[in-house]
Amino acid sequence: MADDEIFTIKEVATYLKLAEKTAYRLASEGKLPGFKVGGSWRFRKSEVDAWIKEQELKAKGVIRG
Repeated sequence: MADDEIFTIKEVATYLKLAEKTAYRLASEGKLPGFKVGGSWRFRKSEVDAWIKEQELKAKGVIRG
């Protein structure tokens, strides 16, 4: 997978092993980095990967959030 790959809501949910509904909620709340094209959510893989690293650091207490 290329880092500039763009995911749909279904693809990002699969990538994060989440329910689509959960991925949609996180995106709508601004917690998961994404953008809308028309009415559909899209997610840049590189931004999702950076978000994952941030969540790991928060879980370890390295950063607050």
